[in-house]
Amino acid sequence: MTTAIGRPLDRVDGRPKVTGTARYSAEIPVPGLAYACVVGARIASGRITSIDASAALDEEGVLAVLTHENLPRIASQPPLVPSLAGTAAPGQTFFPFQDDVVHYAGQQVALVIGDTWERAQHAASLLRITYAEEPSVTTIGQARDQAYEPEAIFGGFLPGRIERGDIDAGLEQADVRLESVFTYAANHHNPLEPSATTAQWDGDELLLHDATQGVNATQLTVSRLLGLPLSKVRVIGHYVGGSFGSKAMVHSHPALAAMAAREVGRPVELALTREQMFTSVGHREEQEQHITLGATRDGRLTAIRHHKLSPTSHFDHWSEPSLGVSPQIYACPAYEGVYRLIRANTMTPTFTRAPGEASGMFALECAMDELAHQLGMDPIELRLRNFADVNPMSGHPWSSNGLKECYERGAARFGWQNRDPAPRSRRDGNWLLGTGMATAGYPINPPINPQRARARLYADGTAVIQVGTPEFGTGVATVMAQVASDALGMRVEDCRFEHGDTDLPSSASAVASSGAGMISGAVHNAATALREQFVERAVTDQGSPLHGAHPGDVVVRDGVMTDGAASESYEDFLQRTMQPDAETTSAWNPFDPTQIPYGVLTFGAQFAEVAVDPELGLIRVRRMVGAFAPGRVLNPKTASSQLMGGMLWGLGQALLEANYMQPDTGRWANSNLGEYLVAVNADAPDVEIELVEVEDHVVNPLGVKGVGEIGQVGASAAIANAIHHATGRRVRKMPITIEDML
Repeated sequence: MTTAIGRPLDRVDGRPKVTGTARYSAEIPVPGLAYACVVGARIASGRITSIDASAALDEEGVLAVLTHENLPRIASQPPLVPSLAGTAAPGQTFFPFQDDVVHYAGQQVALVIGDTWERAQHAASLLRITYAEEPSVTTIGQARDQAYEPEAIFGGFLPGRIERGDIDAGLEQADVRLESVFTYAANHHNPLEPSATTAQWDGDELLLHDATQGVNATQLTVSRLLGLPLSKVRVIGHYVGGSFGSKAMVHSHPALAAMAAREVGRPVELALTREQMFTSVGHREEQEQHITLGATRDGRLTAIRHHKLSPTSHFDHWSEPSLGVSPQIYACPAYEGVYRLIRANTMTPTFTRAPGEASGMFALECAMDELAHQLGMDPIELRLRNFADVNPMSGHPWSSNGLKECYERGAARFGWQNRDPAPRSRRDGNWLLGTGMATAGYPINPPINPQRARARLYADGTAVIQVGTPEFGTGVATVMAQVASDALGMRVEDCRFEHGDTDLPSSASAVASSGAGMISGAVHNAATALREQFVERAVTDQGSPLHGAHPGDVVVRDGVMTDGAASESYEDFLQRTMQPDAETTSAWNPFDPTQIPYGVLTFGAQFAEVAVDPELGLIRVRRMVGAFAPGRVLNPKTASSQLMGGMLWGLGQALLEANYMQPDTGRWANSNLGEYLVAVNADAPDVEIELVEVEDHVVNPLGVKGVGEIGQVGASAAIANAIHHATGRRVRKMPITIEDML
């Protein structure tokens, strides 16, 4: 009997976070704590010729200066594997301090450890490092002719080329052909909490307090890098102050903190500065995307060609998977998607919220809007004419869809039916007003390995559910208590979720919108198994009022087992049988998307209204509406919060967020929040969320698809399309700036 799932409960972690009692990785009180300050390379390519640390070492309180000359070598470098694989997940197949070669500006080349952060930071400024600089390549424009087509990207998990049908024939058959090139500035992660690790040794056992999306990923990675048995590495990450991909893969600082702590013989905290967040935890890379659409005069797509060009590091074939949804979202007989990469002096890019689809769907959805305008057709009608009843790549039915309902309900809530399609047709004083929309789609990304959970019920009638996953702002601690409450048949107030520790049952990193589905699957199975254990024991126990009842007739409400004629509470059963508690550990085995006869995507529709001042070039987003079909909604309050955050990030991506490499130095132009612009309260319009629940019996036991990424997908395209409607000007870049309007 469902009592908790679907209720808009407040977050259980809200009070400790707003009152400051929640502890983060850089706030753990550890006796004798020392502090490590990272020093980054000031060149983008070359070699270190000398490091003079004498002045730093002479400073009071400085414990050590570690460089490639004196830091021990790592045991082995794990391969680049996405963190959902449940294995070691390094951020790149390069670990610093191994030799004198500099591959990119900001590469970690020295570590200064002091008894206070201020002393370590001051000593770091006294290091004298000289370099032999070599020419660097950091932008697409510098090396376009050196681009290559990788066989695979994303750690080898995704192909470098995706094809179906005859693309040339599809374009030849088209009555209308549209070609567009979209350019994207690089984006960087800026969560409230920069990445940080506190490392503490006890003999040969290592304890890490790490800001991570997956404590097991950190454990597995550091274990491999340092050559330690897994049983000797414990990672705790109870509270994490945001991630958005920066803490999905495991970069070098957790292992460096451990190595520094071992070298100085005391605990060490290594916290990245805001500036170092731009060079140490990956980024969304600069991109060019080429889109070609072919269509009949009545708007039926005949071909989609989607090519992407972007820089990667010298050591990894990494590209955002921008071509993941574009071959699936519309019914079209021919598709060609190709990734092309450029070797550059940059660290390996990484996941950034809505990785791939935030950029890929911007290009496709702006092109679809342009096609609708060219055909004189309503943008929603064009999309409905190309609605994919089945997955176009496989021909399989969708596990669940809901996209048509998203169009309908989102349009109704937004007031789309009152739209005059002519550009520049609406004004508010000096402001030109425009409205736009876009389709949203995001893949379902189940982890590869089984996900585990433990459920324990105490004789006082309370329950604790445990999973290793950290709480990094998604509300997992709240919604998993709701899941356990329903599975156990208990009040949600009597269920507590414990998390963020490798000593608890293991789970993969909660990335790519997978967290709600995979963790709820494990929690539901464990709590259900515990409930069934109690029922089975009660009906076979001669001392129970339920003795002899059929297990299938027994239900549990508010912790009381009953068949309608007799009843016994969990609490009474445990006390009567003199047991302090009972527990079970269970697992959920995720499905393999390549082995099931279903297409699996999360769908949505985005709507935006903008105002543009044609004389000043100012753009203001006045309102946004998003309608999403994320399967079953565990908690509409936390889900809506996630979706709203994604939509506002889409606004920032469309209008604000940009970083550019300086080709002469190979450094990022912006490395602080004074110059790298993100959306703030003053930029935020009214945002409305429409949740379209759809049943899904494929993705996991509860039919949960996840909402972490889908809110961002399509938001930037809806804004760009609204700008075109307001001004008649089509801008094919992100972000769209004042200069583009003048």
